[in-house]
Amino acid sequence: MSRWALNSCLDFEESGSGEGGYAAPSSPEFREKQLELFRQQAPDVDIVITTALIPGRDAPKLWLEDMVEAMKPGSVIVDLAAERGGNCDLTKADEKIETANGVTIIGYTDLASRMATQSSTLYATNIRHMMTDLTPEKDGQIVHDMEDDVIRGATVAHAHEITFPPPPPKIQAIAKQAPRAPEPTKEEIAAKEAADMRRAGLQELAMLVVGGLVMMVIGLYAPASFMQHMIVFALACFVGFQVIWNVSHALHTPLMAITNAISGIIILGALLQIGSSSWLVIILAAISVFIATINIVGGFMVTRRMLAMFQKS
Repeated sequence: MSRWALNSCLDFEESGSGEGGYAAPSSPEFREKQLELFRQQAPDVDIVITTALIPGRDAPKLWLEDMVEAMKPGSVIVDLAAERGGNCDLTKADEKIETANGVTIIGYTDLASRMATQSSTLYATNIRHMMTDLTPEKDGQIVHDMEDDVIRGATVAHAHEITFPPPPPKIQAIAKQAPRAPEPTKEEIAAKEAADMRRAGLQELAMLVVGGLVMMVIGLYAPASFMQHMIVFALACFVGFQVIWNVSHALHTPLMAITNAISGIIILGALLQIGSSSWLVIILAAISVFIATINIVGGFMVTRRMLAMFQKS
């Protein structure tokens, strides 16, 4: 709520502080000025609470229909004088209505009796939290911590001494918020995106150069058959990285489910290599089987949870 308005105004034509509790009727000019002030406030307020109720008489009209029409959609009027016709022109006793311009008018005549439940709940909540503070170990043993602001403020006497009134509570200073930076312009956003793209392109180029140098060093010492497999492996990693990286984040979950088939191919290839005579190939194949199995199981679990979201419970 951007603004609150509490209108607990009594119509001076009906009540006052004169003899018998009533003052002389106010002038028509005074009432017009009163309504004019309310009319000026109507477009700005979010909540209006009217309480002008005179025993044995009809409630004075303080919030007229044109004021309701001037209020913003979503505003609320709480008319505590609904039992005597209401201070608002549009109030209906024992009803909550919404006007054509989206203003809610509450005209319940038993609002006072409804407060009992809310008050009891709030009081019980406070007592429960107080007991929690007094018994931090939850063993029924009271720990009367006079350094606690809440306990100290609720203590009248302690250790044969009167401790009332309590000292002022310790109020922590709220750090001053730093001023918000101005919103970037379209030109600044475009320049930043271009710089990010150039930076990403340079990083990819550097990775390709480093990868090429590593392949050259390996090619000087490794056999030709190993180099063929190594080149295929490196290209597969590069292509896979580019494909996955360019996929939208919203599609990562179904993409994980689709890659189960690819992981299955990896397991088949790794199983064929486990029978190799080289211990290095066997170790790499075993690691491939382990990682691919995790990918498959995780993919199916994610797929199952994703499909469960669309099933009726």
